[in-house]
Amino acid sequence: MTTSIIITLCVLLLLAYLFEITTSKVKIPSVILLLTLGFGGKLLSGSLGLEIPNLNPILPVLGTVGLILIVLEGSLELEMDKSKLPLIFKSSLISLLPIIILSFGIAYCLHYFASVPLKIALANAIPFGVISSAIAIPSARNLLSGDKEFITYESSFSDIFGVIIFNFIVLNDYFGVKVFADFGIELLLMLIISFIATILLARFLNKIKHHIKFVPIIITIVLIYVVSKEFHLPALIFIMLFGLFMGNIGKLRRFRIIQKLDTLDFGKDVEKFKEITTEFTFLIRASFFILFGFLLETSDLLNTSTLFFAIGITAGIFLIRFLLLKLFKIPVNPLVFMAPRGLITILLFLSIPLSQQIEEINKSLITQVIILSALMMMTGLMNYKKQTAESTEMKTS
Repeated sequence: MTTSIIITLCVLLLLAYLFEITTSKVKIPSVILLLTLGFGGKLLSGSLGLEIPNLNPILPVLGTVGLILIVLEGSLELEMDKSKLPLIFKSSLISLLPIIILSFGIAYCLHYFASVPLKIALANAIPFGVISSAIAIPSARNLLSGDKEFITYESSFSDIFGVIIFNFIVLNDYFGVKVFADFGIELLLMLIISFIATILLARFLNKIKHHIKFVPIIITIVLIYVVSKEFHLPALIFIMLFGLFMGNIGKLRRFRIIQKLDTLDFGKDVEKFKEITTEFTFLIRASFFILFGFLLETSDLLNTSTLFFAIGITAGIFLIRFLLLKLFKIPVNPLVFMAPRGLITILLFLSIPLSQQIEEINKSLITQVIILSALMMMTGLMNYKKQTAESTEMKTS
């Protein structure tokens, strides 16, 4: 039995890697392939009569670790300088506004048509407003450098804004001056913790000579995030600030404390840290989507009672995105299609307290929106690739 499980896991992860390196050629988003892989594994294990233990408790754990690593990987790739300020401003607004507009739109519908209290409706609606950087960033690899950079900033900001807003709504029973003042204090405290922890971890990476030093840093980052989250602090801010600091260490030489860190060996260590983070992120992300696919039921995919709602939400996602890109005078094609839902949507859905869960927002609806948004992205990218190829042929001829 043990041998069979190990062989199965190895084969599944190797297939996931094959999907990762061929996704740009086959044009199918890796999330769909991974969900299909997990679902196929479920059908196969059922036909073989294999007894599978309850894997549901593992999904939130993988999702939390995946969220941390995805935001860390994305922030390590972000460049921070004055020339990037307009891009940062636009990408942050375009990541924040859809969360607010779409969440309040869905929440109002739930409140008006299903008589769900507005606060509970909002908590259930927010997961649909967040772009999945786990899907968007890998899918943007073959876009122009400017478009790819925009997607990296936007989806990373979307993850952070989405989680912070979700926790703020879920954890507070009412909203007044005191609540917002407490949130401001929590934010300030998290910034102080982030600064101290970032400097200490950077010094650890710089000073330690032992051959094992990257994994302890990643474990410490996860620990700081989880402990901060237990105290209801906006912990993702630490992840992003740490990644930005490490990824832009060479641009901070004017600070004395950075001059002590910015050595040739430290620069090499940072590059290795980026590589290891990318490897870990792939492993956790692939495991998460395969497991989620494995836990899917046929009834979740073919639930006609939620399909109309799923189509409406998906249409709203891309309509709002189209209007905002037009408003900010950003080229629509292909960026309008780069709004997939995925890991963060699932993780936030699983994080809704039992007392705030409603039957209208369920696993079927979440799954259908994720698949529909991924299919929209796939279709858009395929058409964009075709248009680009035709334009190139016309120029050469």
